[in-house]
Amino acid sequence: MTPPQEPFTLAGVTNVQRVAQVTGPDSPNRTDRFEIAGTDLGSMFEAEGKVWFVFGDTFGKRAPGFTGGGGEQWRSNALAYTTDADPANGIALEGFIVDDRGGAKELLGSEKVDYSEMTVIPTYGFAANGAMYLAYMSVRHWGEPGEWEVNHAGLAKSTDHGQTWTKLTAPTWPGDSNFVQVSVTKIDGDLYFWGVTHGRFGGVQLMKVAEAQVEVPDAYSYFTGTTEDGSPQWSNDRARARTIVQDTVGELSVVWNPYLSRWLMTYTNGGGAGASIREGLKPWGPWGDAITLVSSADVPGLYSPYMLPRFTADGGRTIYFTLSVWDPYNVFWYRADLVGRA
Repeated sequence: MTPPQEPFTLAGVTNVQRVAQVTGPDSPNRTDRFEIAGTDLGSMFEAEGKVWFVFGDTFGKRAPGFTGGGGEQWRSNALAYTTDADPANGIALEGFIVDDRGGAKELLGSEKVDYSEMTVIPTYGFAANGAMYLAYMSVRHWGEPGEWEVNHAGLAKSTDHGQTWTKLTAPTWPGDSNFVQVSVTKIDGDLYFWGVTHGRFGGVQLMKVAEAQVEVPDAYSYFTGTTEDGSPQWSNDRARARTIVQDTVGELSVVWNPYLSRWLMTYTNGGGAGASIREGLKPWGPWGDAITLVSSADVPGLYSPYMLPRFTADGGRTIYFTLSVWDPYNVFWYRADLVGRA
């Protein structure tokens, strides 16, 4: 007998607004001070009393009118931090991890050789066991829009406040697996990883590991479905992982929302809808239908809507999130109000 499910409560979003620009010479943060003229992504995690913003391919100089990633002073990734607790007027970045010249430092090195290792992109960060971790993907080649080839995905670790990072030899996931790009949340001592594959045209799967065993490959288990009473089932066999959201999902973020008392998932929708949002009853679902969070018609070239639980207002009814825009290839700060069903 299938147990009865609580009804979904998210009816839509309203009052979607761009609050401020986060990166770029024209932003209030004037990131050109750190040799950042253009960058993207901006996923967030909390560690050591700060919020850390994780960026992807970063360029210090760009020709006027340049669209998308590219330019001079290329670094594959960068990391900023803040203690700003008020998201209403944007986020004041207090600094970056920098090199000896004061420019934002590349955290995870890459070959920068096409069809070998083009770049190394951090997809999410988290704190565990007194250390900081970055989940990353080693990109072999950027393909058609929304697709890319990946060598592997893995974890990097810092034990010196983000100053230096070491790529762990294990665990790693194959470049064609469903855990190339992840969103990470700690739940009752376990780390949950919602994952998608290389690009924006696949669904979401789920894995978990005890925090204390995050560096132990065999300790990871993969969600395979539920029992008749709704209890989750897990397996150490990644091939048995069940897809919990069927959609064209890229760059995702999953958080608990106190206003709805539900999980929220935001992501780049490779199907052309822009940025989507869904409601989940449990970490594994069921998940509601996709709702447009920000339309690609309103913001052409948008991608990577990332949330953080602390950046909400009105009991979680208002959410704040980063959003990358291909032109001018920088990160912006957005807000939206959730609309609950009557």
